[in-house]
Amino acid sequence: MFCFMVEMERIVKANDREYNEKFQYADNRIHTSKYNILTFLPINLFEQFQRVANAYFLCLLILQLIPEISSLTWFTTIVPLVLVITMTAVKDATDDYFRHKSDNQVNNRQSEVLIDSKLQNEKWMNVKVGDIIKLENNQFVAADLLLLSSSEPHGLCYVETAELDGETNLKVRHALSVTSELGADINRLARFDGIVVCEAPNNKLDKFMGILSWKDSKHSLNNEKIILRGCILRNTSWCFGMVIFAGPDTKLMQNSGKTKFKRTSIDRLMNTLVLWIFGFLICLGIILAIGNSIWESQIGDQFRTFLFWNEGEKSSVFSGFLTFWSYIIILNTVVPISLYVSVEVIRLGHSYFINWDRKMYYSRKATPAEARTTTLNEELGQIEYIFSDKTGTLTQNIMTFKRCSINGRIYGEVPDDLDQKTEITQEKEPVDFLVKSQADREFQFFDHNLMESIKMGDPKVHEFLRVLALCHTVMSEENSAGELIYQVQSPDEGALVTAARNFGFIFKSRTPETITIEELGTLVTYQLLAFLDFNNTRKRMSVIVRNPEGQIKLYSKGADTILFEKLHPSNEVLLSLTSDHLSEFAGEGLRTLAIAHRDLDDKYFKEWHKMLEDANAATEERDERIAGLYEEIERDLMLLGATAVEDKLQEGVIETVTSLSLANIKIWVLTGDKQETAINIGYACNMLTDDMNDVFVIAGNNAVEVREELRKAKENLSGQNRNVSNGHVVCEKKQQLELDSIVEETVTGDYALIINGHSLAHALESDVKSDLLELACMCKTVVCCRVTPLQKAQVVELVKKYRNAVTLAIGDGANDVSMIKSAHIGVGISGQEGLQAVLASDYSFAQFRYLQRLLLVHGRWSYFRMCKFLCYFFYKNFAFTLVHFWFGFFCGFSAQIALDTSYWTFINHVFIWGSIAIYFSILFTMHSNGIFGIFPNQFPFVGNARHSLTQKCIWLVILLTTVASVLPVVVFRFLKVNLYPTLSDQIRRWQKAQKKARPPSSRRPRTRRSSSRRSGYAFAHQEGYGELITSGKNMRAKNPPPTSGLEKTHYNSTSWIENLCKKTTDTVSSFGQDKTVKL
Repeated sequence: MFCFMVEMERIVKANDREYNEKFQYADNRIHTSKYNILTFLPINLFEQFQRVANAYFLCLLILQLIPEISSLTWFTTIVPLVLVITMTAVKDATDDYFRHKSDNQVNNRQSEVLIDSKLQNEKWMNVKVGDIIKLENNQFVAADLLLLSSSEPHGLCYVETAELDGETNLKVRHALSVTSELGADINRLARFDGIVVCEAPNNKLDKFMGILSWKDSKHSLNNEKIILRGCILRNTSWCFGMVIFAGPDTKLMQNSGKTKFKRTSIDRLMNTLVLWIFGFLICLGIILAIGNSIWESQIGDQFRTFLFWNEGEKSSVFSGFLTFWSYIIILNTVVPISLYVSVEVIRLGHSYFINWDRKMYYSRKATPAEARTTTLNEELGQIEYIFSDKTGTLTQNIMTFKRCSINGRIYGEVPDDLDQKTEITQEKEPVDFLVKSQADREFQFFDHNLMESIKMGDPKVHEFLRVLALCHTVMSEENSAGELIYQVQSPDEGALVTAARNFGFIFKSRTPETITIEELGTLVTYQLLAFLDFNNTRKRMSVIVRNPEGQIKLYSKGADTILFEKLHPSNEVLLSLTSDHLSEFAGEGLRTLAIAHRDLDDKYFKEWHKMLEDANAATEERDERIAGLYEEIERDLMLLGATAVEDKLQEGVIETVTSLSLANIKIWVLTGDKQETAINIGYACNMLTDDMNDVFVIAGNNAVEVREELRKAKENLSGQNRNVSNGHVVCEKKQQLELDSIVEETVTGDYALIINGHSLAHALESDVKSDLLELACMCKTVVCCRVTPLQKAQVVELVKKYRNAVTLAIGDGANDVSMIKSAHIGVGISGQEGLQAVLASDYSFAQFRYLQRLLLVHGRWSYFRMCKFLCYFFYKNFAFTLVHFWFGFFCGFSAQIALDTSYWTFINHVFIWGSIAIYFSILFTMHSNGIFGIFPNQFPFVGNARHSLTQKCIWLVILLTTVASVLPVVVFRFLKVNLYPTLSDQIRRWQKAQKKARPPSSRRPRTRRSSSRRSGYAFAHQEGYGELITSGKNMRAKNPPPTSGLEKTHYNSTSWIENLCKKTTDTVSSFGQDKTVKL
């Protein structure tokens, strides 16, 4: 039973199914299929007869059943019609069967549900709103849950949200203190009867508002208390949650979008042609009917004696009326049903070409390319816009420590015998690390100079690696085999800590007051005095520790543009050298980070720490005071060097992006990742370049600000464009959303647009999206950051609706499903984030680079072949049909057929199949060794070809024949390209002219954006983890390691949860760039 009332708010009572059932909430069963056994036949037939051609042939079949007007048997129509409908129905049934199979696989997953004071295994589809569920580590979340308690201290748990936003770094969720006390006590959990009043189901992944009423008190709920369906529980042994939203009401399903029936432009063209040709058929029928009436009235009376007609039995007008319908039947071959059968067969063949393509086969995972639909092949050759996810689609989401600069020297380059840098390959011998037993086996480093410096005891190198081992938020634990495992909040930190570990500085463990590392085999414990946490404004992280010698050290790492401003003036020479190294790293697409330290006086630190405690206890301007104290102590730093981490792109991404750009295909990146991370990948993929005229950043917090920023960017672009184009006037934007093509043609520079999620939400409003679309279409590259799955689909729909362009969406996770369903063509990558994107896609393969071959080879040839086929087919059918029209003038318009269909069909088959069979039979017979062995004297000419080719005259004949055959074609095509160029020829000519018109790159002074690709780490991190660590609330109770008699220093952190909830993690980053426009 369904509830048709609009739900304004949701009221849920724990452990009370009877109470919740009166609200008729949706159960946890999901449905993505279209049919069932009872509804398949009527719904599928209704859908098929919505096609113009099928409806046309159904009417034709009805006419053929009337003997007065039919001169053809009804078998000629019903057999092909039933064949087409049956083939389509089987294909639709097969597709829906796999949807049912996928739904059943998800719905039948097992989950532990608290029923009648016992934990019982229940299928996901039987879970109800208000149930309490137990989750275990690495288990998928069955529904949207309110976290009640967990195995971690203070009700914390860690979840991975890759299926929702594409991010693989862990997120923290924490239960209310009143419910975390329930623990794993089944009896107490069974008696829990709290009532939750919250918002109605919606698609907002980052917001939740509600109130829990329990024990005569009310507790506020926010998004930090909710675990969403699609998440995976990580690093948490168990947790209990109360179901708030189930099945289609969950935020994941609210963002999934609806499955839409996709048609190609060829299908739409064929439907239009069918209507026009049907009108043409009506005209022919009317002409022949009028001719019949005239013939009957003037000449037909002379034949009545021979035909034994009674006088006055048949009027000429009625005869013309019957003749009209007779000719409609006879001339129906002008729109033959075989056209649709042939088209489907060709499409099926093209799909097999894709499936069989060895160049799209990924051998490492034994994954071939798969055409999951047979109806969209030719549309692949018409793509204008590509919407791509970032994580897992363009990148492998694997961070690797590649190079570093320490005290002005680069490590990570392998010099050859002439002391020149050489490319590092697998043939080079990797470094043999000091502590093999604790080294990461997957980490490889090829520059032996760094290991030599470590062994020689270089203090700068040791201090550099010490910073990497101490300044982070990584948590360590040991697995069952005793191996050290790092749980990282961001993959960047994992790469840096792993690098330090392999070079002998091994992070072992931490408590709220200490950090223990192993330095070249010696266990050393540092007292953690303060943790200066990262945020998007600071763009850096620092720790203050006391070493066993009693010295107080400040270790810092962060964005070079920020950290360089905090350096002591004595670092000028090293700063210049390190800055050059950073530019070199950034030019290679590496993500860079600066490393610095400072020695602190004991007395100064105590005074500073006292002021920090006062600031933490303040009620007014608390954050500002803390930020000021952080700024005060993070000054006069001594530069140690910089790191360079590679966010590995998938193989062939750069080449693919370049090729698609040359094909005039625009690529937009839609990602849930942070802004700077997406920008770094844009530079690494060459979507963004330092030679671009401008990069516009839209970061408004409301609709007015966003509209103003968009208009300023457009004015800036138009102003620069007028200067470049020598007086070309840019047309004003029309009020309609569809852009004027003149505006796009006058844009001569390369521009990029970057917009984040909250700004995009305002930009997609009805009165702003015209400005967004116009600016975006003028730019070469568009990057949308921090977008929800639904926003991805809305961007695709915006371009589809108002640009009238063919779109393609490609992704690899569940957060890309809406986008894949919305685009004309959806492509799924079978990557690290499950198969949801593949199951919702039209085509799938394992690597992004295969997209180039899919579009530029299979798409182009599919479209080319289909167009050639349609031209031939309509020519053939018009030629065949107009014979009957012309024959009507010689048979008295009597609706007689000129060619016997049965005879014609028989002759057609005999000549086609018979000629092919005879040709190959003779060919194989003449070249058969068996026949030659039986009759050697009868085949004296076998082998003469080898001797004939030694004659010069033979080669002369071949040459003259080739020239005579090829030369006219070459001359014809040359004249055609120059006198009557096609659109493709014009585009190629325009591209060549553009390349020639561009000034050489050497003449342009390259002004590198200092932060274009640097310091991506600072934006892949999440604020709040420093406070979480120093509070100790995320650490299991255990005996802390010895502190070497050091005095413990504490500072107030009692309100860390409130502070974490108040702080915003998505503050817009400020760019210190000359050419990037910050609006």
